[in-house]
Amino acid sequence: MNLIERFMKLCGKDEHSNIPKIVVNDPYLEGFSGVIKDRIKRINDLEMELTRDFADLSDFANGHKYFGLRREKDCWIFREWAPNATSVFLIGDFSDWKESETFKLKKIDENGIWEIRLSLDALNHKELYKLIIHWQGGHGERIPSYANYVVQDKKTHIFSACVWGPDEKYVFKNTAPKHSKAPIIYEAHIGMGQEDEKVGTYDEFRENVLPRIKKAGYNTIQIMAIQEHPYYGSFGYQVSSFFAPSSRSGTPCELRRLIDEIHGMGLKVVMDIVHSHAVKNLVEGLSLFDGTSYQYFHEGGRGNHDAWDTKCFNYGKSQVVHFLLSNVKYWMEEFQFDGFRFDGVTSMLYHHRGLGKAFTCYDDYFNNEVDEEALFYLALANKLIHKIDKNAISIAEDVSGMPGLASPFEDGGIGFDYRLSMGLPDFWIKTLKEVRDEDWNVDHIWRELTNRRRDENVIVYSESHDQALVGDKTLIFHLVDSDMYWNFAKDKRNLVVDRGIALHKMIRFITITCGRGGYLNFMGNEFGHPEWIDFPRKGNDWSFHYARRQWSLLDDHNLCYEYLADFDREMINFVSDNDILDKDDPKLVWSHFNDRVLGHERNGLIFMFNFHPDKSYADYMINVDESGEYKIVFHSDEKRFGGFDRLKVGQHYQSFTVEEGGRSKSKLSLYLPARSAMVLKKI
Repeated sequence: MNLIERFMKLCGKDEHSNIPKIVVNDPYLEGFSGVIKDRIKRINDLEMELTRDFADLSDFANGHKYFGLRREKDCWIFREWAPNATSVFLIGDFSDWKESETFKLKKIDENGIWEIRLSLDALNHKELYKLIIHWQGGHGERIPSYANYVVQDKKTHIFSACVWGPDEKYVFKNTAPKHSKAPIIYEAHIGMGQEDEKVGTYDEFRENVLPRIKKAGYNTIQIMAIQEHPYYGSFGYQVSSFFAPSSRSGTPCELRRLIDEIHGMGLKVVMDIVHSHAVKNLVEGLSLFDGTSYQYFHEGGRGNHDAWDTKCFNYGKSQVVHFLLSNVKYWMEEFQFDGFRFDGVTSMLYHHRGLGKAFTCYDDYFNNEVDEEALFYLALANKLIHKIDKNAISIAEDVSGMPGLASPFEDGGIGFDYRLSMGLPDFWIKTLKEVRDEDWNVDHIWRELTNRRRDENVIVYSESHDQALVGDKTLIFHLVDSDMYWNFAKDKRNLVVDRGIALHKMIRFITITCGRGGYLNFMGNEFGHPEWIDFPRKGNDWSFHYARRQWSLLDDHNLCYEYLADFDREMINFVSDNDILDKDDPKLVWSHFNDRVLGHERNGLIFMFNFHPDKSYADYMINVDESGEYKIVFHSDEKRFGGFDRLKVGQHYQSFTVEEGGRSKSKLSLYLPARSAMVLKKI
């Protein structure tokens, strides 16, 4: 009798029971089985209710094809939802920015939908426009909620919607790759992707950065800060116009061309989408859009995220769900994104926003602190994503560990394909800050790297973009600090730099080879970018000096950055060629606390790590399941990776048999240099 059968028998169930699979996989959820099944039912009921007058969920999520400004064959049509409005005017270059009866909208239904139809010559491509919305007791200028292009005046810094209706629409030439290989993700920010002290463009990224990503071996690009945001320094996380690609970096057509070329290189591209909150700005954003605080957001304190100074959506309103689901479909259909990384999922899932919460027991995931309306929205969003594209990728940024978040909906989950393994970067930074090298606990490292739910795939990473921001430190800065500036030339290395290079490689290699699902790296971290990120702000006199990536350092063959980049590329290629992230969890084959040696097996490969700062081991014996001859197929100590060539790719080791406790065991006798990693494969 297997584990599942024994559990079902224990619960008084047979194999035909309707018990959710996530409960079968985790018996600790058995007490919450009823809640999970009720959630499934309520999500299905909500979908049926929302799609009552539509063919399906995809047909429901077509707000972008109805609202906003659209050019038809014989006219312009503009529609807006503003239920509290008493009158609405379109103003802009075409009206000398004044209210005019010619551009006054009509209310076309009792739900607060306003419409205007204009002749084709009434508006011109690239003209600026806004709305003036009147309500009882007030009025205000607003950028339309479905505006698909928003620009900022360089002198006044005022944002306006921009008519985007080029005579020739961009036609995609390439289709997205259909492979289902584990995503090895290069997280990138378009604006800071160039070396000049300015905001980079989509075209510059396409021409200068995209070839680097392809060469580095990554198969997926995750683009941050796409949705328009008034404050550049928010890193794209305070969105104002959800349907507008940020005009700081170019036009919608230029973004389409970038995505098209990404696909042409055989890579997938996902978008960092922000549906967890919105900017408070009145003119640019959705706050008090029609004079009410509750049109898109919760009223009162629940509608404010005090820690982020933003507004929180009311996922219980069908109009809000319609707006957000339409946004998902819009980016997938109009720009051909292959999926999303959902920001701030923890904040969405709980009334307490996850602030100051430790999540120490399962009850934390099923009590009245859970925002089930947000949970239901996320489930519907994942249903929609995979209905549009069965090969799409959806990733949840959740620190709470909500069970089932990255499990299929039919199994009782919420339907994300992956969750970010957010504890790993914190673990590595905490280790470097608080634990001496000679005290590293390899058993603790193993537990942290493999501590995940068995029925969910995760995206592992060793450092995040948050740790690259001013006020924190990247791995390389923790390891090398100021020696980055004075001793990072290949002919001026010192012991600090040697240590930093070795551990930078080992940390990344053990993290990715212990992962299951996918891997992520933030732009520049792969070669140990030497400086933090600090966007232009009043405190730095609006400087762009740190809001860029210094690619010239990587291209300088005299500097050690090349070592780290070369290792990262070969590591990525090795993991990809051997399908490491697609395989079952690694199996621990060796762990020795005092030696600081850790080994695991995966897909017929043995990975050995010696974290000891100064002890190299000759004739180090480990057990192997199969006798025979083994050879080194990869290691971190190659000279081209900044190592010392103490190992050699292709080096052979012959196993031997010993008697232990009356049993025959096969062993290998290895040479394990200090601060090195190697991979063995049986011949």
